[in-house]
Amino acid sequence: MSGAGERQTMGSTKKFTILHSNDMHGDFLAEQAAGGGPLSGGLALLSAYVNKVRAEEENVFYVIAGDMVQGSIIDSDFKGISTIDIMNYITPDVVTVGNHEVDYGVPHLLFLEKIANFPIVSANLYVKGFEKRLMDPYVIIEKAGFDVLFTGVITEKVIDAVRLDEVIGAFMDVHEAAAEVGRICNAYRNDDIDLTILLTHIGFESDKELAAALDPAWGVDMIIGGHSHTILEEPAVVNNILIAQAGTGTDQIGRFDITVDDETNAIVDWTWQLIPINEDLIEPDQGMVDFIARYKDEVDRKYSVVISKLTHEHTHPRREEETSLGNLMADALAAETQSDVVLLGAGSVRVERLGPMVTLMDFKGCFPYDDTVTRYTVTGATLERMFDHWMRTENRDGEGECYQVNHAVRAMYSDAEHRLVSLALNDVPVSHDTTYTVALQGYHAKNCAHYLNVTEEELQAAGPSKVVTTSAAEVLEQWLRDHQLEGRHVEGRLTYL
Repeated sequence: MSGAGERQTMGSTKKFTILHSNDMHGDFLAEQAAGGGPLSGGLALLSAYVNKVRAEEENVFYVIAGDMVQGSIIDSDFKGISTIDIMNYITPDVVTVGNHEVDYGVPHLLFLEKIANFPIVSANLYVKGFEKRLMDPYVIIEKAGFDVLFTGVITEKVIDAVRLDEVIGAFMDVHEAAAEVGRICNAYRNDDIDLTILLTHIGFESDKELAAALDPAWGVDMIIGGHSHTILEEPAVVNNILIAQAGTGTDQIGRFDITVDDETNAIVDWTWQLIPINEDLIEPDQGMVDFIARYKDEVDRKYSVVISKLTHEHTHPRREEETSLGNLMADALAAETQSDVVLLGAGSVRVERLGPMVTLMDFKGCFPYDDTVTRYTVTGATLERMFDHWMRTENRDGEGECYQVNHAVRAMYSDAEHRLVSLALNDVPVSHDTTYTVALQGYHAKNCAHYLNVTEEELQAAGPSKVVTTSAAEVLEQWLRDHQLEGRHVEGRLTYL
């Protein structure tokens, strides 16, 4: 798509190419689609394309809008160190923090930042009480005589991840983040910043809200985002700011080709493409193949053992809907925790398909996050309120937190009426005054007010709670080992009218 002719050139101009990725989630290896076709994605092909563009074009930036880590066994086994080491090979120009960069803890995030050979910017993570930013809030890169300012804004999910940390805080909403962007831009108003780019990890809809909240005088030209895994046909334009992201993984990369006017400090012409990364486009970077192999070979030796065979392939195509793989995982937790209801964070399941043969590597890639699971006792009224909140239409937009549930549950939500129509356990309607047990992962329990519309005090009010496991991953792995030839299908546990 082109924005040619939207602004008139007044001074000297330069052309720039901006390549962008987001939500790569440790997607290191190329894969072939079911039914055949060219190998797609993987960092060897991506690296080759970035190298090709850098060789062909004079002024190139490659940026990443968060969530480089988590989602693969190669990443999780090395706690992100492998990812940073491999990304050092590609050497992006600038990266911002995503919510999953905090999965290994804030101290480990700072360690990863130290071993990166590229700047990682975040404007709105800070140390409480001292108003000191945790990371560099911006970087200015001079290229072809033009000064380009990059700054980063984080998703509210990072706030969830560090909410109980008494030291680390963040600006809580889009408008406060916009004000922080303004402070950074204002600090350099007297300098000749030719191009200002925000790298965000707050989701596409929030990116548009952020753009609308920015004062045009601050001079922000472009928002390159992530988190919602949005695939675009063309960028959005809000408040004269270009907004784009590039889905998820490494199967594609976004590409802007822009012309910037030195006198007006504005983009006067632009095109954008979502480039599919596959072997029809380019040959893999063999150096990157060999580099990744150092980590892959070690992981293969550790995790190639078969732990289970399922009756068929299970899938998890969309986290907002009931899936066969989500059903399998939720049933396993329900059995092992002896809970009436399991609310398994749908985002905990990180693959679209699993089985029928399941190796330990397959499982680790499917469920890379580890967490406690606590069993709470709640009233039926509280349980209904929880379902009514997370099943609501506006939460199912790719940015909300959704759940997979166990076999006993039958929940029906009316999009037309914007309410939970019915909730039953084992075909018996939930009673407001009856108590039920519900299992929650620690992350979701800590953020229950935001995700489930219930406070931690309300979770404890109807009866005692119990930590039933300190490792959900270990429980699920053992269940798969103990239960061969298991199978689940989508069966109407969650229904939307």
